[in-house]
Amino acid sequence: MAQLSRRQVLLASGAAAVVALAGCGDDTPDKKDLDRNRTGAMEKYGIGDQFKATEPVTFSILYNNHPNYPLKPEWLFWTELARRTNVKLDPVAVPLSDYEQKRSVLVGSGDAPLIIPKTYHPQENSYVSSGAILPVSDYLDLMPHFKDKIEKWGLQPEMDTLRQEDGKFYLLPGLHEKPWQDYTLTVRTDVLEQLKIPSPTTWDEVYAMLKAMKAAHPDVIPFSDRFGKPNPAGNLLNMLALAHGLPGAGWNYQPTSWDAGAGKYVFTGASDGYRQVVEYLHKLVAEGLLDPETFTQTDDQARQKLASGKSFVISTNAQTLVNDYRPDIAKINPNARLGKILFPIGPAGPVNPASRLENGVMISSKARDGKNFVAMMQFVDWLWYSDAGQEFAKWGVEGTTYTTDASGKRSLAPDVNVIGLNPKGSKHLQKDFGFYNGVFAYGGKLDLVQSFFSPEELEFQKEMNARKAAPWVTPPPAPLSDEEREQTTLWATALKDHVTQNTLKFALGQRPLSEWDAYVSELRGKNAQAYTDLVNKAYDRYRKNHG
Repeated sequence: MAQLSRRQVLLASGAAAVVALAGCGDDTPDKKDLDRNRTGAMEKYGIGDQFKATEPVTFSILYNNHPNYPLKPEWLFWTELARRTNVKLDPVAVPLSDYEQKRSVLVGSGDAPLIIPKTYHPQENSYVSSGAILPVSDYLDLMPHFKDKIEKWGLQPEMDTLRQEDGKFYLLPGLHEKPWQDYTLTVRTDVLEQLKIPSPTTWDEVYAMLKAMKAAHPDVIPFSDRFGKPNPAGNLLNMLALAHGLPGAGWNYQPTSWDAGAGKYVFTGASDGYRQVVEYLHKLVAEGLLDPETFTQTDDQARQKLASGKSFVISTNAQTLVNDYRPDIAKINPNARLGKILFPIGPAGPVNPASRLENGVMISSKARDGKNFVAMMQFVDWLWYSDAGQEFAKWGVEGTTYTTDASGKRSLAPDVNVIGLNPKGSKHLQKDFGFYNGVFAYGGKLDLVQSFFSPEELEFQKEMNARKAAPWVTPPPAPLSDEEREQTTLWATALKDHVTQNTLKFALGQRPLSEWDAYVSELRGKNAQAYTDLVNKAYDRYRKNHG
């Protein structure tokens, strides 16, 4: 679903930010003359300025067409954007289900639109060597709001993780002021009250809670999960990995992890932390606490089990709790209550494991030679990275889709609804107006990111933001060369498949945990060590060349 996004004239402090950002391969616009590419551009455009092209311009954009709010040409978003910026966007609409494949085809054929959003790092890596996408770090002085947020929020270490072997980055990510950990577990709080046990705060306490639920309800498998695609138990595995100090697993599979103690990268699926994750899953399944169908069932099947009382615990984020689970269960058991627990703490300690970078925007290389290139970069900077652009993309038009009170607090207009916040509203912010759209709305200041949050969710985020940031979500750069990337690509699929298949076997008891060392040896036979050696070689090379 959608997530959000976005600022007076660049002064000396802004210049210092330019120096900091340029320290690792960034240039002023690739040291080439841009005079012929300034048609429509503002002569003076700085932090806090409203971008408006000096003449009407049109930019093509790859549009991820979400089934929950299908694209409509008559949306207020398009007309108001054109009024404010003098820019008309020409969307190439692609269904959500086909977005990544269609993007690859368009970029590979040279037919991609100029602006390519909804790209998750490291998806851009595969387009770098062909020259199909722009090294956007060369053009940061055209993007004052983007630079300002990186400097103001201390995002340079995170940005460095996006750099390629040449020291440049090719993706403009969504930027968050604070980490935003959305996914956790939803629990039947009425069952907790009946059992007189507090809401669990650690994965050990989750286990104890499930044991108590099973003891009280022997016919129930208390935990039956969703979000299992494209990897079995995708979200559950990822949460457990993060709690064990790993950068991700499951649907956020990360082949290598930074081992700060050893000062090198290790293969995630063979690490001690991952072994502990697998052992935990095995324990839950073996004791009848985690539904084995978790690894194969659809989201709808998992939702039905929760609603019908066949389970009490499920993965969630803020929107699925409000939009899915509570309406589901209210139809069957109106006395049941559901609540989000804090992200459970694991061996890594009480951390907020979310990154401050989000999916972002690639720019087609052919945009660089267009007469409107500078205007386009100014426009991208305003819409995705200025405070005003981000507020517009999320909330829409004041007086039409929302209002503000004397303190500046925003509220949906009386006839507008979104994510159940104004259920009597006859119009929908996304479906009828095109705002709060995942193509345009992500990142931003904490106040904006949380502006649609319920009091319940605000309290959850307050507690999460009191935790320290997890350092392993910002590992040191280790960009592979084209040759190295080609080599690791040949190994990657077999390695990932072996990790996925054996994680499932270990968890379900189809393979005894005593065979862990044999499994690690099998990974070596599939070039896990060679893969990791190349990553460490790239890390050493980058450190020497770019400091």
